[in-house]
Amino acid sequence: MAAKLRMEAGRSPHDEELIALVGELSTCSELFRQRWASQDVRLHWSGRKRVRHPIVGQLDLDVESLALPAEPGLHLNVYTAPAGTPTADNLALLASWAATQQTLATEIEAHNG
Repeated sequence: MAAKLRMEAGRSPHDEELIALVGELSTCSELFRQRWASQDVRLHWSGRKRVRHPIVGQLDLDVESLALPAEPGLHLNVYTAPAGTPTADNLALLASWAATQQTLATEIEAHNG
C-alpha cells in the first residue's frame, strides 16, 4: 500500500488529504516509514496482504488488483481467503459478528422507535 500511495502522491503532489494521510501513517508506523522511504512505486497486481483486525485478529488475504477500463487510473482490489484456512474461518466469524451487531441495532431501533 505504501507503494500505491507513493504512486498517487506522484500523480497528485498537492493533494492535502493525501499529504495528511502519509504524515499520519508515518507518525504511527515504523514499517510504513521504512516502506515509504524505499521509494517503491510499483503497482502490485496480485499478492498477499496481512491485516490485523480488532475483532478477529490476523488475516492473511490474497489480493488481485483489476484495472477499470471505464475509469482510467482506478483499480478494484479483490481480497479473498482460501477455504479451510484460519483466515477464511476468521472472516466467517467476522461476518457472523457483523450480522449479529446489525440485528441487535435493528431490534434496539424498533424498541426505541
